[in-house]
Amino acid sequence: MSLSDDTRIQQDVRAWLEEHWDPDVSLIDWRNKLADSGWGVPHWPKQWFGREMPVSMMPIIDAEFERIGAVGVAKIGIRMLAAATLLDCANDNQKSRFLRRILTGEDTWCQLFSEPGSGSDLAGATTRADRDGDNWIINGQKVWTTSAHHAEWGLLLARTDWDVPKHQGLSFFVVDMRQDGIEVQPLKQMNGYASFNQVFFTDVPVASENLVSAVGDGWKVAMTTLAHERRTSDALRRWGKVSDRPGRIYDEERAEVATVMEPYKWYSQRAGRIDLIWPRMVETGRMNDPMVRQEVAKLLMLSYTAEWTAQRARAAQAHGRPQGPEGSLGKLASSHLARAAAKVHTLIGSADALLKGSDGATNGVIAEVLLSVPATSIAGGTDEIQRNIISERVLEMPKEPRMDGGAFRDVPKNPARKR
Repeated sequence: MSLSDDTRIQQDVRAWLEEHWDPDVSLIDWRNKLADSGWGVPHWPKQWFGREMPVSMMPIIDAEFERIGAVGVAKIGIRMLAAATLLDCANDNQKSRFLRRILTGEDTWCQLFSEPGSGSDLAGATTRADRDGDNWIINGQKVWTTSAHHAEWGLLLARTDWDVPKHQGLSFFVVDMRQDGIEVQPLKQMNGYASFNQVFFTDVPVASENLVSAVGDGWKVAMTTLAHERRTSDALRRWGKVSDRPGRIYDEERAEVATVMEPYKWYSQRAGRIDLIWPRMVETGRMNDPMVRQEVAKLLMLSYTAEWTAQRARAAQAHGRPQGPEGSLGKLASSHLARAAAKVHTLIGSADALLKGSDGATNGVIAEVLLSVPATSIAGGTDEIQRNIISERVLEMPKEPRMDGGAFRDVPKNPARKR
């Protein structure tokens, strides 16, 4: 768009905000106004609460919200992954039921993909969805599910056909997490947090109207979700910020963020806390150690290159380009960066880095870093999966031999996973 168009959009959103913004209204009432106006998600279709503007206009619009202190639509947590998936793959009835309440923050969501028996082999899912009249009956188990303990809705990948190759036998559902037959159990991590859950499904009915896309399209829909997840991997850091201004709407936003962001509060530790490297160098006097300085230099180079890769992904999104290799490249880079940061923290703090609480460095935060960093190489697709994606889809190398072709029913499985 031309510069005059940029200016016009800036003036339009500024005028609308100055007329309608009120920090003393309720958070939900304000977000309903945003949904009706299209300014909450202006890059979405007009039919679905947007204005069909290029994504490249979002920085201009976001700047006007920030200038006046206006709160935006609900973005934190899994909800925007759900929204992006539904926009791309759902029918109009499903969009009508779910999208507005995602934007207002009235519904929270979780992602029911991983299973204990299949690890990174997402297509090896064995949670069953069996047709029963107008319903599908779900039985099985999911794991590493963030926010399942307070989610109203879940994105569920389940097997509907055992007699076709594994990628073809999956279907994608929206499941009501509040109904009987769903048991959510928190999982205690070695860093002391319980951010994830395991979820058990026992004869849980899901209405056919909650099937997203067609039967057997589950893999395609799940890949849509994961593409958005990898592209927006830094969104939690950006969306988790809240204002300290007075007003009802700010109070309600702070309460919302405190609840939704609770499972993510250790995520900065799993990323390596590079921001603490220099203060720790000064505090411990290790800046005079040439070996430590060399490792810090390597870490900073990794950090800059990882950020540039992330900027490439954001720039591609801003120009409306489809997901490219930046997602997997950035995900793999973040794993290397986190491990390098943990190594440097250990060099700087030595044995003191292992102490937790008030006995440890920075009140135990460094120990949390060392215990949390391994998660970066697992969450959102393991390093091995990302390397396969890069080698096969980016470098166009030959695919590795597969031993799981043919009907999924006949594919060898772990004893506990046999149907």
